[in-house]
Amino acid sequence: MHPTVSPPWTYTLQLPHDPRAPRIARVTLRAVLETYGLGELVPTAELLAGELLNNAHCHTVGPYALRLRSSSPEGIRVAVWDSNPQIPPGFVEDRVPGHHPPGMAEHGRGLHLVRSCADRWGAYPVGEGDAGKLLWAEVTPGSPWRRGGAAPR
Repeated sequence: MHPTVSPPWTYTLQLPHDPRAPRIARVTLRAVLETYGLGELVPTAELLAGELLNNAHCHTVGPYALRLRSSSPEGIRVAVWDSNPQIPPGFVEDRVPGHHPPGMAEHGRGLHLVRSCADRWGAYPVGEGDAGKLLWAEVTPGSPWRRGGAAPR
């Protein structure tokens, strides 16, 4: 049995553009999920957060943020905001035909991995102009590693 979190909760961790920031964010994620009795979500949520955080760190020069919030009865939404308003091709649902990382590529697999492991995922620009974007992924107990699809935000 999984505890139902009431009232809903949200945590936002502002991160500097520092190579240690993604690790600090993953440690924070583990602590939050364990606190709410959602430890079984840690492996998948940490993988999702790690890929989204690394994408923000590698493709922006400014700060970024990790946002965790309760979703569905027992799930969570992991989201990462960064200052680059461009949504990456690997995270756009079927809008870039044939966009897949080459078989032996060292980069470009992370967002495909997120799409494959999340129950739901999505992305949207934040604000007007260059306010950035938010990439998010949701995971619920009993359904990790299932192929998800973009859902309305």
